[in-house]
Amino acid sequence: MAAPSSDTCEAMERSIRERVPPLLTDLYQFTMAYAYWRTRRHQEPAVFELFFRDNPFGGGFSLFAGLRDCLLFLRTFRYTNEDVEFLRSVLPPATDPAFFQFLRGLDCSGVTLRSVPEGTVVFAREPLMEVAGPLAVVQLLETSLLCLVNYASLVCSNAARFRLAAGPGRKLLEMGLRRAQGPDGGLTASRYTHVGGFDLTSNVQAGFLFGIPVAGTMAHSYVTSFTSLEEVWPQTLVALNGDPDPVDIISLTKGWLSRVCELLGGEPGKIHEGELAAFLSYAIAYPQNFLPVIDSYSVGCSGLLNFCAVALALCELDYRPVGVRLDSGDLCTQSLDVRRVFRLCSEHFSVSAFDSLIIVGTNNITEQSMAELNKKENEIDVVGVGTHLVTCTRQPSLGCVYKLVEVRGKPRMKISEDPEKSTVPGRKAVYRLIDAEGHPFLDLVSLAVESPPEAGVSLSCYPLMMCDNSCVSVIPAQVTCLRQEVFTKGQVTHPLSSAAETRVKVQSSLQTLHPRHKRLQEPDSYTVALSEKLHHLVTEIQKGNSINSNFLLAN
Repeated sequence: MAAPSSDTCEAMERSIRERVPPLLTDLYQFTMAYAYWRTRRHQEPAVFELFFRDNPFGGGFSLFAGLRDCLLFLRTFRYTNEDVEFLRSVLPPATDPAFFQFLRGLDCSGVTLRSVPEGTVVFAREPLMEVAGPLAVVQLLETSLLCLVNYASLVCSNAARFRLAAGPGRKLLEMGLRRAQGPDGGLTASRYTHVGGFDLTSNVQAGFLFGIPVAGTMAHSYVTSFTSLEEVWPQTLVALNGDPDPVDIISLTKGWLSRVCELLGGEPGKIHEGELAAFLSYAIAYPQNFLPVIDSYSVGCSGLLNFCAVALALCELDYRPVGVRLDSGDLCTQSLDVRRVFRLCSEHFSVSAFDSLIIVGTNNITEQSMAELNKKENEIDVVGVGTHLVTCTRQPSLGCVYKLVEVRGKPRMKISEDPEKSTVPGRKAVYRLIDAEGHPFLDLVSLAVESPPEAGVSLSCYPLMMCDNSCVSVIPAQVTCLRQEVFTKGQVTHPLSSAAETRVKVQSSLQTLHPRHKRLQEPDSYTVALSEKLHHLVTEIQKGNSINSNFLLAN
């Protein structure tokens, strides 16, 4: 499918402005910004980091997504007069009127964003984005950036897990729009499930905006709306071979249905006439795209027989039917039965088109049922997934956080009673260390001022998840820097990737990851570690916090 045009790119930017205006944030961002402004600290240079604390779904990795939307948001960030007047009405009456003038002039011209590339495999507790700029501005950005990254990364990671469960050969169709958390959730899900590995979407607007291939067949309501062949209109179809004379397709199909029943031992009395009428009407409308749902009544007694009769009639007129959809029951067993019938018809009636018919399976598919599908013999070519994909049933939030790590060039650290909620101070660099086989084995977080690690040179580091705080030594075969500057001085400084380009990045990044880290159940933990200097800084700040806590007792 073609990439989005300039018109659709403009529509995407308008969409960001409409979906994520600057007021889409928490009230306390404004009260903090006001307090900074009152104490004349609002222009102090500050650095925040965005990260998550645990890999989602009990897995070994996540995928970073949402960066493009963040960049478009930063580029258009500005408060309107209407925004400011509303803030004047909700902030306390004692708020200095000059603060609202300050807000009216704010933009992101002083903000710099450094980030992991979108579509990269990432891990818990490593910084994904670094947002630097005037303290008040970068504070005001917090909620919006978290909103843009949290769900995008979560649903993209969920899609990648479904793809791993399905294997590389089976096509995956996202069809969760009707079950999504609102229109924006549905559109975001369609985009980032495609990025995460799904091939198709049922969401037409997602196809328009993001260039994702769209697909769809028919609902059971279409089938059950017909009761008789008398409702089929028109009742003729012109052959594809150029013969101008219309063919009575109802009579042609009835003839084929008798032959199919004879071949398969079908009972004419159990065949549903309304279903046959629905199939015929759809086939007349779309003779090149005939793919009905065949389980509205009974797959074996009616749906499959009706499909074969209509499909054989289409083949006689030189059209190529596409296949069938199964939406209930034991999909694996039914798919084997359907394929057996297709092959039997192909051989008995000498119709080779039946050899290439596809079978689509949709029936409340979960990650577990997708994995089980791979373990059983089946003939399903395409799997459609909705609810459990877009709602991320197993884990509704990734839990990204946005924490201050530096003010005025001085490192800042949150020291919590819950050690897992403590932060790592200072401006940082992130490096991915790769072994001799080309697999990443450790991500190193170091201070930005440190020299980067070198391939073939031993280094010591402190894994974040080790309870005993012990040091390990490693020798990387290759080193990759994960940080790139993507926004500065109000401008996007790195090319914006399309959904298709980010999708390629995802597959490339996942392919390099060792299988033990990609296991859906009980994966090996991937190591994220601090450099010696960064670990020393953390230790010193923790010690200093203990000393400084006695300041009230000082003379």
